[in-house]
Amino acid sequence: MSTSPSHMSLWRTLLLALATLAVPVAALAQGDGYWHTSGSQILDLNNQQVRIAGINWYGFETTRPVAGGLTAQDYKAILQTIKSQGYNTVRLPLSNQMVETPQVPSSISYNNSTGAINAGLKGLNSLQILDKIITYAGTLNLKIILDNHRSEAGDSAEGSGLWFTGSYPESAWINDWITLATRYLNNPTVIGLDLRNEPHNAYNGGACWDCGGPYDWHLAAQRAGNAVLAVNPHLLIFVEGTDAYNGDWYWWGGNLLGVQNSPVTLSVANQLVYSAHDYGPQLYQQNWFNGSTTAASLNIVWTNHWGYISQNNIAPVWLGEFGTTNNSSDIQSSPPGSEGQCFQSLVQYLSASSKLSWTYWALNGEDAYSLLDSNYDATPASSLKQQSLSSIQFPFGSGGTVTPPSPLPTAPGGLTATSASSSQINLTWQPSSTSGVTYKLYMGTSSGSASTLIVSDLSATSYQVTGLIASTTYYFTVTAASSSGTSAASNQASATTSAPATTSSSCHITYTDQNDWGVGFTGAITITNTSATPITSWTLTWAYSGNQALNQSWNGIYTQTGQTVTITNASWNGTIAPGANLAGIGFNANYTGTNVNPVTFYLNGTACN
Repeated sequence: MSTSPSHMSLWRTLLLALATLAVPVAALAQGDGYWHTSGSQILDLNNQQVRIAGINWYGFETTRPVAGGLTAQDYKAILQTIKSQGYNTVRLPLSNQMVETPQVPSSISYNNSTGAINAGLKGLNSLQILDKIITYAGTLNLKIILDNHRSEAGDSAEGSGLWFTGSYPESAWINDWITLATRYLNNPTVIGLDLRNEPHNAYNGGACWDCGGPYDWHLAAQRAGNAVLAVNPHLLIFVEGTDAYNGDWYWWGGNLLGVQNSPVTLSVANQLVYSAHDYGPQLYQQNWFNGSTTAASLNIVWTNHWGYISQNNIAPVWLGEFGTTNNSSDIQSSPPGSEGQCFQSLVQYLSASSKLSWTYWALNGEDAYSLLDSNYDATPASSLKQQSLSSIQFPFGSGGTVTPPSPLPTAPGGLTATSASSSQINLTWQPSSTSGVTYKLYMGTSSGSASTLIVSDLSATSYQVTGLIASTTYYFTVTAASSSGTSAASNQASATTSAPATTSSSCHITYTDQNDWGVGFTGAITITNTSATPITSWTLTWAYSGNQALNQSWNGIYTQTGQTVTITNASWNGTIAPGANLAGIGFNANYTGTNVNPVTFYLNGTACN
């Protein structure tokens, strides 16, 4: 018999009411039962806010196929370590092959230096061992998220970027999820299913978002999610992003920009959680890791790609993977664009919003980003990294009610914008009536488009926006932020930068579109100093009329806010002699629609001819 979403909501309410009548409020344990969502929050059976603060423990998806570390340590001891170190959830990657044809793994030992280990696992296949791990995790009040990591057993994500292969078509992928949902029916230790790990290859025959057809990941996620919810309407359905959307490239599974236009819609309300993956420059040198990188610029990247979903109260967001090595400099360091800067900034970003959930990659001692060492003993491989992660953990209370989350801050008001020059606009606003808040500023170049975060963590109620284009109208809003979340936006304010000073041009810019392939292009720039004096340092600025977005530059350091691009000199090419040409400045960019070359350029605030 099928049950409609409205009936399920009524049934949940009746169950909660009966539980409240039968059990004193003080006996309700935080994290109990199956979980559901409300706006950007995840709530437990008792409608108490919870936060996934967990760890990835991989291995079942590999050719082993069993969780890592069982050749060195007892599985119960490993779970006890996870619990004792403060984590509340374990993400367990699996493969379709492991579900359909479970093997008796050989990568298990039954003795170590302490004596007998892994009692009761001998002769069991991988699915039966998974049962044992889930059962014991439940006794420790650890929650489990099952992750379909790949189709055939192996390492890393599926190479094609899709959720199916020739041997394991989409029908098998969905049926395997139905098998697992049925296997763990009425077992709230398993709180949810991560439908597929790291969909990617959006522009090369892989998973895309909002593209229609058989490769549209968000539609496939709806099909699988609804099939699972027909079996167990209480499971959380975790949907990862893709790697690219509308020409914007990001981490595999980390780009959730498509949610703005095409959200996932499930048959049961309040069971959807979006998931992203995010890493630092050691994994890949993304263009936002450079000599100008700051915590604020990283916050903009994270908010634009996935954090906005939580901030706008669309749905909860779970950072399913992030991590770093055990080198102290990769955990905590300050050089712009470094691994340590990224990791610490990301921890602080998660700390600033208790609604954002996460699972660290990975527990496994054999991993470069390991939490434990190769012996899988109870002492973390890096106390510094564990200390950082401890600051954002969420241990479940032993009982009693939890203080409900504080309301969102009130919105600031009275925002005004005043042009101060051809490149600067001054902003002022009235403070939020909520105490202890900081402010975030957003900017756009058309009315209603002030959605690009340009600065956060402001304590003052004024700010000077610099580096703008002359004779251009900019639009702004401001929000207030606290540990409870982000307020609604203030009123919109706008101002137009003044025209540049009427001086004779001292520069000439040659801008060339060298190679355009329809969704991206390579640009080349030459700066000519037409003045009689040398230029000792330079900042070049222009604005696009379309959605062109730089993703790489050379012989200059770029930043981009909306349509406005700024490139500053590198350490070796800041001087341009009178009458000299500086060539070799270049960049790659993505776009959709029409790629129109800019016509107005400013060098150090002065228009070039």
